[in-house]
Amino acid sequence: MTVAERIRSKIVAGLAPSRLDIVDDSQRHVGHAGHDGRGESHFTVVVVADAFEGKSRVERQRLVYGLLAEELADRVHALALRTLTSAEAEQR
Repeated sequence: MTVAERIRSKIVAGLAPSRLDIVDDSQRHVGHAGHDGRGESHFTVVVVADAFEGKSRVERQRLVYGLLAEELADRVHALALRTLTSAEAEQR
């Protein structure tokens, strides 16, 4: 299973998002810190989930970081997150 697939699986299981976009940005970071040539080290993730309702931006990010603790401790060097409720996503 790829890192992106593990990220998807864990976020789906933990947050039941109505939308989940995962973009592997690793190739844009060749030569930067944290890029060791294996790839799947830098991601941009958009999560729309009602589980974020009533939570601050930091609380939302901590939820996602908690779900992805293994990946962040191993392979993932950078994770750009956008976390929205369904209502916030509809407004945009």
